Amino acid sequence: MRYDIRKERDESWTVFDVFTGQPAVYEGHEAVDLDMEYADDLLDLLNAVDLKRRVARGDL
Repeated sequence: MRYDIRKERDESWTVFDVFTGQPAVYEGHEAVDLDMEYADDLLDLLNAVDLKRRVARGDL
């Protein structure tokens, strides 16, 4: 999977790109300062979109 989540010091959550370590960007916004439920849902969405794109390109 390309994305994962991490808990920050301030107890918020960040969805990040495991290859770059940078926060994921969704609809033009960095996926930072999220509550856990939203971060988990966004994580599932971003990984599904990435998987679909990789399959379409023939990477899998």
